[in-house]
Amino acid sequence: MLDPHILLLIKANLKQLRLPAMHAEFEKLARQAAASNESFEQFLLRLTELEVTARSANVLKARIKQAAFPVHKDFDTFDFTTVPALNKPKVLELARGEWLDQCFNCCLIGNSGTGKTHVATALGLAACRQGRRVRFFTAAALVNRLEQAQKQYQLDRFLVQLDKTDLLICDELGYLSFSRGGAELLFQVFADRYERRSLLITSNLPFSEWAQVFQGERMTAALLDRLTHRCHIFEMNGESYRFRESMKAKKGPKGDTDKS
Repeated sequence: MLDPHILLLIKANLKQLRLPAMHAEFEKLARQAAASNESFEQFLLRLTELEVTARSANVLKARIKQAAFPVHKDFDTFDFTTVPALNKPKVLELARGEWLDQCFNCCLIGNSGTGKTHVATALGLAACRQGRRVRFFTAAALVNRLEQAQKQYQLDRFLVQLDKTDLLICDELGYLSFSRGGAELLFQVFADRYERRSLLITSNLPFSEWAQVFQGERMTAALLDRLTHRCHIFEMNGESYRFRESMKAKKGPKGDTDKS
């Protein structure tokens, strides 16, 4: 029989020690341990395992929130058959994270709607689960943040924050043009990560057209020299997923195209 007074004191102590999982489950586990004649060591192990599991889940949740993914998409919902040129075994190998330990980069190049953002997000989520710090930006949003920080004399502070990330994801490079100053700031971020931190870029432009983003052959050549030196490059060209889904929606119940 558990002493109610002792139970209250223990739960009060667990609350003060900020052990919420143990506080919530202590009484139930204590009763189970008493009923099954469980040893004190077994009971304590189960109780502490609950706290460790809860804390790990909370840390992961915070890490994913900090990454600021636009949506949460994993590989289990990605149809590799729609992009036959994409090397599925190689992509799934990257999800294990060794490339981040080696400070390699990754580029996903292809036309719109082929799942580049999906794959980038899935790799980012995998990195978060491995305890790594990840940040996700569209190229336009990152340039805006850099220019804003510069105007507010906080650029160095923001650059330090970016430098602490194990994986910086820059999505949709090439969709929008930047000012010369914005392009130079983006170049600085990319170049500073060379052989120190990993970078994942998605772009609808082949490398040969990146000069229109960075507004000059010299800057582009210098960037690509660093970026592609230690880089996994995947071409993701194919039919747009959004277009394919739109065509499916237009078909009637018998598979006929809606002619209305």
